[in-house]
Amino acid sequence: MGENYRELKDLVTRLKLHTVCESAACPNVGECWNRRTATFMILGNVCTRRCGFCAVQKGAPLTVDYDEPRRVAEACATLGLRYAVITSVNRDDRKDGGAELFALTIEAIRQRLSACRVEVLVPDFQGVYSAMDIVVNARPDVLNHNTETVPRLYRQVRLGARYERSLDMLRYAKRVGPQIPTKSGLMLGLGETETEVMNVMRDLRRHQVDILTLGQYLRPSQKHLPIVRYVPQQEFDELKNAGYEMGFAHVEAGPLVRSSYHADSSHESAAMPGRVS
Repeated sequence: MGENYRELKDLVTRLKLHTVCESAACPNVGECWNRRTATFMILGNVCTRRCGFCAVQKGAPLTVDYDEPRRVAEACATLGLRYAVITSVNRDDRKDGGAELFALTIEAIRQRLSACRVEVLVPDFQGVYSAMDIVVNARPDVLNHNTETVPRLYRQVRLGARYERSLDMLRYAKRVGPQIPTKSGLMLGLGETETEVMNVMRDLRRHQVDILTLGQYLRPSQKHLPIVRYVPQQEFDELKNAGYEMGFAHVEAGPLVRSSYHADSSHESAAMPGRVS
């Protein structure tokens, strides 16, 4: 709670916006909202996929709201944001996977706040390169797509996704937008081994991913996948050090780390290769 928290809550309600902070039951919502930061979730709050870890509502998708980019930009301007993070539900019902609305939202924010940096956390767009082109051409400051877990666990954790496809979309984004830092993240505690995590980290570096986030999976409800193990901070620290040794520009690792956690500082590190925080 707190004054900033209540202000942001009222603003999101008034503008009829969704945030991943609330829809995905993020454990950091109090900290981030009191810091006047939020991750806006566009394209509605109903996802077309049924991932076993995610608290976002699943079902028939909502009608695309083309006024949503304007309202997101209004919220950013009201908050005076210098760094905005935009994500979405999966929209497999659309040929472009919702890429058009990502581009429109980036444009709307820049029109209202020219100095505001914009990070996008995008779905895999079902591997459609032309959809990724739309987002890259809008020139986000960071392009994030999460691999979420190790390949062996994909069928349980990421229904409808493929590990190789996620890597390929990250590779393609870097090829068509080499100046844009790319980012990815994993949840730990779902039954993966340390060797598997290290292999994913190496795969991400081979695909020129710049920023890495590693966090603990926390079960949103009894209907979601169980937690296999709580990962101690020491292991997160060791993986963070290993990530820097592999060449990541920035690594956030810890139990409560999520995709957009301290996103502004990770962007600064990616812009200054060699910096370790």
